[in-house]
Amino acid sequence: MKIYTKSGDKGETSLIYGDRVPKNDVRVDAYGTCDEANSMIGLSLSYLQKEDFLAKEDTLETLHRIQTILFHVGAELATPKGKKVKWQVTSEHIDELEAKIDEWDESLPQLQQFILPSGHEASSTLHVARTVVRRAERLSVAIGDLENELVISYLNRLSDFLFVAARYVNAQLGGEELPLKTDV
Repeated sequence: MKIYTKSGDKGETSLIYGDRVPKNDVRVDAYGTCDEANSMIGLSLSYLQKEDFLAKEDTLETLHRIQTILFHVGAELATPKGKKVKWQVTSEHIDELEAKIDEWDESLPQLQQFILPSGHEASSTLHVARTVVRRAERLSVAIGDLENELVISYLNRLSDFLFVAARYVNAQLGGEELPLKTDV
């Protein structure tokens, strides 16, 4: 099978089940944004794999699992109304994120003020992934007819998770959290 099909050369692409839509369709934008977030998480993983820290295996496994689920979120976004994918986001996936948020956040100093995305490269990359997930969430809301409304909940919780994950990675690797300056 060749990687190129030429079927998109005129500005259209296929959703799951074959429906053709323009490449600027909100669904394409939403699942493409999930792909972008997934790539940023992958970049963070590449930085983390080079480091030696206490919670390395748990952190890598958690982020890899999230990449897999996020890929499936994209599949749900690429599925037209009235159709379903075999693998759907469930409330258990959201529960997993919340449990990991609580676990990692418990080990972090309580925030006293806003922080700026900063610190270790892996942490900063997770902050970028967080903002991309927020965009995917907004685009998913714009679709308006999702078969599985848990997709939006998952993306909302994922952005919270990525914020905590960025802080957690900074704490594990000695990255500095920069506070927001209020005297500008």
